[in-house]
Amino acid sequence: MHPRAAFLLLTALTVVGARAWPERFRFQYQDGEKYRLLTEVQEKVYVDGRLSHRAEILNKIAVSTLEVRDGAGRLDCTFQTSERAVGTANSFALTEDYESVFWRDARGRYEIGPQYFMPVVRGVPLFPEKEVSPGDSWSAPGEEAHDLRRSYGLSSPVRFPIQVQYTYVGPEEREGRKLERIGIRYTVFHRLESLGLRSTDRPAPVRITGESEQTFWWDSLRGQPDSYEETFDFLFYLSNGQVVEYVGEAQGRFLESQPLDRAKVTAEIQRELADRGVRDTTVRSEEQGVTLSLQNIQFQPNSAILMPSEQAKLRSIGAILAKYADRDLLVGGHTARVGGYTDAQHQELSEMRAGAVADFLLSLGVIREEQVTTRGFGYSRPLGDNATEQGRSINRRVEITILEN
Repeated sequence: MHPRAAFLLLTALTVVGARAWPERFRFQYQDGEKYRLLTEVQEKVYVDGRLSHRAEILNKIAVSTLEVRDGAGRLDCTFQTSERAVGTANSFALTEDYESVFWRDARGRYEIGPQYFMPVVRGVPLFPEKEVSPGDSWSAPGEEAHDLRRSYGLSSPVRFPIQVQYTYVGPEEREGRKLERIGIRYTVFHRLESLGLRSTDRPAPVRITGESEQTFWWDSLRGQPDSYEETFDFLFYLSNGQVVEYVGEAQGRFLESQPLDRAKVTAEIQRELADRGVRDTTVRSEEQGVTLSLQNIQFQPNSAILMPSEQAKLRSIGAILAKYADRDLLVGGHTARVGGYTDAQHQELSEMRAGAVADFLLSLGVIREEQVTTRGFGYSRPLGDNATEQGRSINRRVEITILEN
């Protein structure tokens, strides 16, 4: 089950003591606007009532407004889902990434194609036509969609309707800004047989039940969510009689995204690398941001343990990255294709090496845990000829991308 989209409550809130006026809630869109949502999930997974594992999940959502028409926005969204072992200080490893394009109107109603797996929760919040005053409640339809490909072998998004209950609590103030607090709650009881799904020989869900309870803070001036928190408890009843339960808490926040001057940042980093005498490292501008390529990076043989010389290099690179502390990073590991290793071994080694570099940067304190995601590419993206030692040394690299959005 994919983690719930939720937002972080950052500080304690104080109810505004003045008279609360009725509010007419509406999403606002600006053509070309970009922003990000960061959500964090702490989840426990039980199988037949026994704890199977704990998951710490990070969702990064980048949103671009492609078009505005009749008060609705056509949104281009990139979703990155990452996980790490609970209770560790290690970096988050990318598990899935998605692209979705859809319309959302001023009230929050979606128009989205059946091929898109994300977002999980759609049409929440859905605001009423009329103004509401503190204490008012309303009910509106929404939808959930789940990617069950990896877990259960179902190839298409599993979509089902939900009926959501809302209560406008009233205005609250945080850090000098007025926000509107809304309570959100819904339950799920859905039989998947009605969707006409055909599973593989693996067990597949036949019924989903559960509930979600959220506290949602809305920024009326911006016409966007500010933050929210959620607790959830969902049970998947499988075709083999097992019951899998997902219990957790989610939190997150809205982040404004400033454009990255890629040409300027590339030039700045090139100068810094030269001034610091950092070798075997290049920098380039590309669509997703500015990438530093650490070529021929040295690990202990057949491992992801950095050699001391590479640690010194990363200290210099960490000092450079600290100047872009407001940006997210993607650390990608790459291997040279050589005999004696399977594709799976190349993939695993690339993931481990990306994680080793990210973890070392975290240990320096130059980046925060939620800023960095790792991904292994195996030998799938060569820059040089694997038939030569020079080419293999170029391909044996870790790349750090300062992300555009």
